[in-house]
Amino acid sequence: MLREKLKNYNLILASASPRRQQFFKDLDIDFTIQLKEVDEIYPQELKRSEITDYLADLKSKAFTNLSEKDLLITSDTIVWLENKALGKPKDAEDAFKMLRALSGKKHEVITSISIKKKRSQKIVNDTTIVSFKEITDEEIKYYIKNYNALDKAGAYGIQEWIGFVAIEKIEGSYFNVVGLPVHKLYEELMKL
Repeated sequence: MLREKLKNYNLILASASPRRQQFFKDLDIDFTIQLKEVDEIYPQELKRSEITDYLADLKSKAFTNLSEKDLLITSDTIVWLENKALGKPKDAEDAFKMLRALSGKKHEVITSISIKKKRSQKIVNDTTIVSFKEITDEEIKYYIKNYNALDKAGAYGIQEWIGFVAIEKIEGSYFNVVGLPVHKLYEELMKL
C-alpha cells in the first residue's frame, strides 16, 4: 500500500540507527540510506520537541541537492527528564549517570521526523511517557557492560534487557521509544 504511494519518489533515510533502518524495511518500502556528518548542537533555550524538531531539521539541511523525486527523512530522539534533555551518553560513566537519574522516575521520550522534498518540508513529533522502577547500581552496570547503551538517547533501549526489567509502564507509542513514531511517519507518507 505505502510502496505504491511512494513509487514515484526516491526515498532517502538519513539515519545510521539500525532500529530506524529496520522500521523502514518492516514498512515494506524501497529506500536508500545516505548519511551526512552533522554537529548536533542546538540553542540551549529550546525545550522538549523544540529540540528534536530543530535537530531533525538541522540534519535535513545537510542535503542541499535534492532532486524533484527525492523524499528525505531525518529524525532525532531525546529523553526529557526533569526539565533537561538526555541525548546519547559520551561514555560508560555518562550512561551510568543517566540510568541512575532515570531510576524510579517518569520521563518523556520525544522523537521528531522531518519529511523533506525539494520545495517543501513537514516536521512532526511524538512524545511517550515512560515509567522506570527503581533499579540497582548492579543492574545498571550489567546493562552497560552487556548492551550498547552508548548509541541510544537516555542510554537505554526499551527493546533490550533494561526495558524488560526496569520499565513499569508507557503512555504512548512503544515504537517512538525505540526511535521512530512509525504510525506518524506512515500517516504523513500516505498524505503525499
